[in-house]
Amino acid sequence: MAALEPDVRARLAAAWPLFGLVVRSEHLVLRVPTDEELLDLMDLALAGIHPHGEMPFGVAWSTIPSPRFERSYLTYHWGNRASWSPDAWELGLAASLDGRMIGMQGMHARSFAVQRTIGTGSWLGKGAQGRGYGKEMRSAVLSLAFDGLGAQVAETEAFLDNHASLGVTRALGYRENGVGSLAPEDVPRETQRFRMTVDDWHARPRPPVTIEGLDACLELFGPAPPVVPPTR
Repeated sequence: MAALEPDVRARLAAAWPLFGLVVRSEHLVLRVPTDEELLDLMDLALAGIHPHGEMPFGVAWSTIPSPRFERSYLTYHWGNRASWSPDAWELGLAASLDGRMIGMQGMHARSFAVQRTIGTGSWLGKGAQGRGYGKEMRSAVLSLAFDGLGAQVAETEAFLDNHASLGVTRALGYRENGVGSLAPEDVPRETQRFRMTVDDWHARPRPPVTIEGLDACLELFGPAPPVVPPTR
């Protein structure tokens, strides 16, 4: 991947502050990808994310044939930028390891200023799977949500045969929250739903995460939660 010139990203961040948001965990750097980086991620996804015949995602985007895959991949991310509003947003963060893209970690919300609830989704290239990076990047984005944005609840779900995702979710301390159903290939399949509260998040030690550039972005996520005075 060609490195983006610092002044180019700075200019992008000046116009759209999300380009200046950086979340750093022990091994990974998460940030909003530029168009050039989207192309690298697109190629990574094209190289394969999961075995043939399996579908771990609620929408079957990973098996769309080329060249429709490339067009849908780019228009999806461009659409998230264009439709962003404080009341409905989807943040896609590219995860890089030593400067090399390994996957994406997403976070989304509706009416966040009122509900203070986020959902997550992610994928990793095959070469990065099974090495703990899925857990690390989910933990990083949960830190952004709970510690940075004042979220109160995080939700997620996974198919019952998606053992990697279920393992990450349980290891991070989510609680089971009922079952659901999704049909990415027009056949309903049962999912396990999970929920984590801010109290659950703070109930155990978490790996250190640093967040840069958030102050300039806060208005894009909606009004801050009201300050509740302590009771006596």
